[in-house]
Amino acid sequence: MQTAKPATNPAQQSTASTSTPTKTETATRKLVVGRGIVFSGEITSCDCLVVEGTVKANIAGCHDINIAEGGLFTGSASVESAEIRGRFEGALNVSGRLLVHASGRVAAEVRYHQIEIERGGEISGNIQAQAPGQASQAPTPLPRRA
Repeated sequence: MQTAKPATNPAQQSTASTSTPTKTETATRKLVVGRGIVFSGEITSCDCLVVEGTVKANIAGCHDINIAEGGLFTGSASVESAEIRGRFEGALNVSGRLLVHASGRVAAEVRYHQIEIERGGEISGNIQAQAPGQASQAPTPLPRRA
């Protein structure tokens, strides 16, 4: 979608292009693991984790996880919302909404507050709903392999 911009004179354009980003633009802590990249370790805080490649990690303190089609997350995650188009394997604790798209596959110990599964999406393992006021427990971190 494209929006129309008001015309500006050249002097205005040069100052607009050199302006510094606002605090909200720089304050977002987003980690993207691109296609073909394998990431292993621990992620202790981020606003959004986007998995297009492979992530083998334990994460806590992240707000959202988004696994793209073709992406794979293996490990444990405690997040507010999760959107799965690829695969998730391990332990997943979602304090808000879990959305599994048609191409999504989840094989995990799952705790969630709200869940939506599109036709074709798959979820298996130990799945448990949480009450709205129930304090969420962080999933047990998976042992790291050498």
